Amino acid sequence: MTRTPDSVVRSFIDQHQAAFLADLADWLRIPSVSADPGRAEDVRRSAEWLAAKLRDTGFPVAEVWETDGLPAVFAEWPSGDPSAPTVLVYGHHDVQPAAREDGWATDPFEPTVVGNRLYARGAADDKGQVFFHTLGVRAHLAATGRTAPAVNLKLLVEGEEESGSPHFAELVRREADRLAADVVIISDTGMWSETTPTVCTGMRGLADAQIDLYGPDTDIHSGSFGGAVPNPAAVAAELAAGLHDADHRVAVPGFYDGVVELTDRERELFAELPFDEAAWLKVAKSYGTRGEAGYSTLERIWARPTAEVNGIWGGYTGPGGKTIVPASAHLKLSFRLVAGQEVEKVREAVRAWVADRVPEGIRYELVFPGATRPCLTPLDHPALQSTVRAMGRAFEQRILFTREGGSGPAADLQDVLGAPVLFLGISVPSDGWHSVDEKVELDLLAKGVETAAYLWADLAENWRPGGGQE
Repeated sequence: MTRTPDSVVRSFIDQHQAAFLADLADWLRIPSVSADPGRAEDVRRSAEWLAAKLRDTGFPVAEVWETDGLPAVFAEWPSGDPSAPTVLVYGHHDVQPAAREDGWATDPFEPTVVGNRLYARGAADDKGQVFFHTLGVRAHLAATGRTAPAVNLKLLVEGEEESGSPHFAELVRREADRLAADVVIISDTGMWSETTPTVCTGMRGLADAQIDLYGPDTDIHSGSFGGAVPNPAAVAAELAAGLHDADHRVAVPGFYDGVVELTDRERELFAELPFDEAAWLKVAKSYGTRGEAGYSTLERIWARPTAEVNGIWGGYTGPGGKTIVPASAHLKLSFRLVAGQEVEKVREAVRAWVADRVPEGIRYELVFPGATRPCLTPLDHPALQSTVRAMGRAFEQRILFTREGGSGPAADLQDVLGAPVLFLGISVPSDGWHSVDEKVELDLLAKGVETAAYLWADLAENWRPGGGQE
């Protein structure tokens, strides 16, 4: 296949960028704050606005999907080629709360361009990164002469991501047939920096736990009874202290079962990133690093499972002393999981670990409030390679690789649809997600448009699902 000159794509983007940014600004003016019940109608208005704009873009199907909470948007544009891969792009149209009095220099819902930056809530997280696909697919069609994308293109744009996606998994299960895809692309992510474009290859999962420990029926006198009955606060401290071994590995037997280890190549690629540990510590508001022996800081937060004590409390915490053995104590834990770990197996391991360490005379309850599975795409996956090539063309430089230490709804899509998950985002750390003065760099936004313009043809040319790489 003869490749369309990149200048054709860039010329199309330049010609349509002003109208694209005007449309994006209209969308950003809608305060679609999912956490505020008083903004529910604004979230709905945002969904309806996007569905209408996707129809204007050319999507023959663009629908508002209801949930038990706030609405999502689904759009579909078939390729017409029976052998073309099917791609589902995920993003969200709800935003974090924002008000001028929080410290914003401008009204967060009145988009403002200053130099090469567009300031508004949602500019980067995530409306800007969703919206670049609308101009990207149009540039793809203009450059290739097609009347439909080279792939079967679907979009799912959630309305509750900033509120924890409480109804998302149910929505994906309900609509699994219509969402069926060969690959999922998450456009709710970022790059290493303005000068170091990167592709994320995976996210860690998450399993929360709370342990409630009960000793005496009431607080009792430590002089009369202390040293002769078990103290639930001391047991909570023992559990917290026993969570890691001397090498800071999680000491729960069976916790590491199935963990997919980093390859030498992945470690080399991580090491190529311009990581400044001192600067990172300032961002972390911390004064030293600590973690599993034998791994770098980036390896620890991206590719190794962890256990953290999120909270520990019990007994008397008021002024002065109160000489008691408290009736209860409590411990909140969270476990970040990596590829190969199964949520239920981790839970079973934690249950056995707690049962083995809680002494006689202490009653306890162990609950697991929620969980998210990890996801990881191998470096040699043909769809990932297409993403890297498309991004490399747009940025005109080598693309490096990252992972995400946090968790998100990507795993729900992976689990239900059985499709690998890729990440395509152009946001950078300075964009201020969830903070005041959120912004997006306009030149990077254009690079996102350009990447999407190249990606669909590259996928269609180089990948036939089930048949591997062409």
